[in-house]
Amino acid sequence: MNSTQTSKITQLLRLIRLLLHILSGLIQSLVYPYFNRSIQRYMARKWARSLLEILNIQLSCTGSLPPEDKHSVILVANHISWLDIMIILTMYPVRFVAKSEVLSWPLLNILCRNVGTIFIEREKRNDTLRVNQDISEALIAGDSIAIFPEGTTSDGTVLLHFHASLLQSAVSAQATLYPVAISYRDITNVRNTSVAYVNVTILESLQLILNQSAIKTELIFLPPINCKDRNRRELARLSEHAISEALHLPVARKVPEKLSDLPGELL
Repeated sequence: MNSTQTSKITQLLRLIRLLLHILSGLIQSLVYPYFNRSIQRYMARKWARSLLEILNIQLSCTGSLPPEDKHSVILVANHISWLDIMIILTMYPVRFVAKSEVLSWPLLNILCRNVGTIFIEREKRNDTLRVNQDISEALIAGDSIAIFPEGTTSDGTVLLHFHASLLQSAVSAQATLYPVAISYRDITNVRNTSVAYVNVTILESLQLILNQSAIKTELIFLPPINCKDRNRRELARLSEHAISEALHLPVARKVPEKLSDLPGELL
């Protein structure tokens, strides 16, 4: 057996613990909406940290986190795995914007819905208007929001082009944008592409993760971007550039970018 892999017995024990933990989360999620924000944040963080412990995910975090009482905070992160959500929740309490595909995941769909996840149907072009409104209302209510502007997951070896559509809410709410860079490595410190949720089902992804003896994760909170007097395309390019630089990754673009699309800082 490869030193980076776990035994079948260990995988089975982890799976049993994970299923029990998800069941516990489902029960907690039923009462979650009735608690105040402070208790909700404690519950979410504790549950996420326990999940990382079950999967033997070793997390290191650098940079300055936003104060938890700060209003109108939007985290903008690159997206590799469904684990990204748990990684961020461990360090900072937020509500997530997720693809409607998550609603088809067994058990986790109920959990995500009950804790206030905002779902978007990306196939419907006009759904972004509704989601931007939902984000703005959440920010006004005092919640912080996390967005994955790549719109899908990568294998972590490249940064996908950041879409600007959901950043309109940041402009409307005059929010503060915090770019967050996420990377994964295996126990030998090699870039880990096995955690990537790309071309696999959620169950296949879970099997790949359970098979690994340990997963190293780095979370980097980068300097905030003030949204005042900026448009959504400027915010997309600035956050994309910051994360690309932090991870030393190229940005994959479908079309060449025009100079007019770039903020002055990047010209």
